[in-house]
Amino acid sequence: MECSWVFHNSYDAYFRAPFGAVPCRTKITLRLEIEDPLFSGSAAVRVRRQGAGTEHINMDLYQDREERKVFQAEIAAPEDPGWLWYYFVIEKEGMVFYYGNNGEKLGGQGELWMGSYPPEYQITVYREGPPPPQWFREGIIYQIFADRFFAGSGGQALHMKKGCFIHDRWEDTPVYFQHPYTGAYIFDFFGGNLEGVKEKLPYLKEMGVSIIYFNPIFQSPSNHKYDTGDYHQIDPMLGTNEIFQDLCQRAREMGIQIILDGVFSHTGSDSIYFNKEGNYPDLGAYQSQESPYYPWYRFEEFPRKYDCWWGIETLPNVNEMEPSYREFIIDGPDSVLRYWIKQGAKGWRLDVADELPDEFIAGFRKVMKETDPAAVLIGEVWEDASNKVSYGNWRQYLLGDELDSVMNYPFRNILIHFVLGLKDGWKTHQALMSLSENYPRYHFYTTMNLLGSHDVARILTVLGEAPLESSLPKPEQAMFRLAPEQKELAVRRLKLLCLWQMTFPGVPAVYYGDEAGMEGYDDPLNRGTYPWGKENMELVDWYQRVICLRNRYQVLRTGAWFPVYAQGDVYGYVRKITNHRDLFHEQAKNGTALILLNRNPREKVSVPVHVGRWCPQEMKDLLAEKEVGFHGEWEEICLGPLEGKLYVKEEDHETEQG
Repeated sequence: MECSWVFHNSYDAYFRAPFGAVPCRTKITLRLEIEDPLFSGSAAVRVRRQGAGTEHINMDLYQDREERKVFQAEIAAPEDPGWLWYYFVIEKEGMVFYYGNNGEKLGGQGELWMGSYPPEYQITVYREGPPPPQWFREGIIYQIFADRFFAGSGGQALHMKKGCFIHDRWEDTPVYFQHPYTGAYIFDFFGGNLEGVKEKLPYLKEMGVSIIYFNPIFQSPSNHKYDTGDYHQIDPMLGTNEIFQDLCQRAREMGIQIILDGVFSHTGSDSIYFNKEGNYPDLGAYQSQESPYYPWYRFEEFPRKYDCWWGIETLPNVNEMEPSYREFIIDGPDSVLRYWIKQGAKGWRLDVADELPDEFIAGFRKVMKETDPAAVLIGEVWEDASNKVSYGNWRQYLLGDELDSVMNYPFRNILIHFVLGLKDGWKTHQALMSLSENYPRYHFYTTMNLLGSHDVARILTVLGEAPLESSLPKPEQAMFRLAPEQKELAVRRLKLLCLWQMTFPGVPAVYYGDEAGMEGYDDPLNRGTYPWGKENMELVDWYQRVICLRNRYQVLRTGAWFPVYAQGDVYGYVRKITNHRDLFHEQAKNGTALILLNRNPREKVSVPVHVGRWCPQEMKDLLAEKEVGFHGEWEEICLGPLEGKLYVKEEDHETEQG
């Protein structure tokens, strides 16, 4: 409904203060503006606490001018973490109007509704605590699928597995196929291992990487290893526990920390614990109800019918709240969690966090922090993690007791939609502001900002506008490569998104080989081998250059974020550190960075920027490597096709003190 006479904007601190998510017990001011000189009705706000009742609060007249009336109410966040939801009720000339969130539920400017209750605005209420450690929040993550990264130990495959095959050529295409008689999957391997990662540590260091996130590396029958066979052993094809310890030590000496992938919602059927295939000497749950592991699983008809992950019989689900399972994974003196932290890991990424109970995640984090206060816990969550509902439960990931960070798939989607022309600058602004508004501040500034992963098509394939995966049979998907003109366009787009990723709040994450120009549709084609010696050096050099800039300038890592332009083909923002304190209240150089991005592949654009408000008079254009001057209140800045600009000014200590 047309709502020109009623206005509320949750992004604007005048209408809602403080902005965004709030700590428990915070006082919140809400304002509603009515532009009607003859208005003589009333305004109220209805506030609902998640899981509790709704309160109807009459609003007071805060400001009365000839053409405008502003109504105000104060509410208090509860003592415990959770969610508040609100909308406004306006009574005018005997009629009742509702003003609530917009139809896309992105926050910001709302909409007027009549005859039905509107979508509500969200306020996330969290338990305040310290931010994630500095090594993480200022880091660069590099995700490695170990079998496909580099084959160390002279390139010889280690400890061949039963029922698998090894590719003769590193350049082969990954493939899944089933045994013609049994129907069982036969997994292919390439021979990458932890020794190979050790040998390539100098490459990662040169690129500016400070964190390695491994896909699962524990013993299992598969190449992906999401079907764990033994949580306490490195898979023999990848190395040994001792090799892992040495890798952690060498990486740490080079300023690189290691995060492991924890798969705790299910095990493999071919495991010590379930032992369906009888490959382990221990008595597994499938073999006997007397097995110590039997209580971990849910059998409907023992032994053949049991609960399994998404119906996949090789992935039997576990009961995470079973005391003996929690003791084994979390609480015991030699628990999986404690063991690997002691071996040198600095944190965990929880696979399919939606499948894990909140109590399990909270317990995991508590013990992890007791073992190493500087360790981090990341969750695999595909949507806005602040309001995720799974299996009918509102998930408490970001409320203060669970995750330090989440995989930021919404960020990936937002950037792709913008650069491919599916959403304009304003819609992009709304989507990013929605995350900023819903996430606690420290979470927004430490999300794992990814463009690629093992679960999505390679970013270069997406940016080259490859045919839809569903339109091609599997053999054609495996053979598909971007045409030269498609690849050129994709590379230009990826360079633009890399600049965005490395200058935006959060912890950038690079999926191995994306920086080298790897292509491929979804699993298994997104899990090819790193093309050593055949990299796209234009991309490799660009990634190294932009990561180096992020690592050099504090303002790009921990400066506050302010959108400054969001129209059509252009998106722009500023990062700022003022008063010698960064976003995390740490001492830092004052600094300003201005980032402008033009997605148009053919046309240059001229962008008016309010430099008088945001920028010092002298800045450096880091990509053009030249000084620039901004001497007016507004400056027209020209961007070429698919060009990004990065201007930075950091004060030196002498300037700050003088």
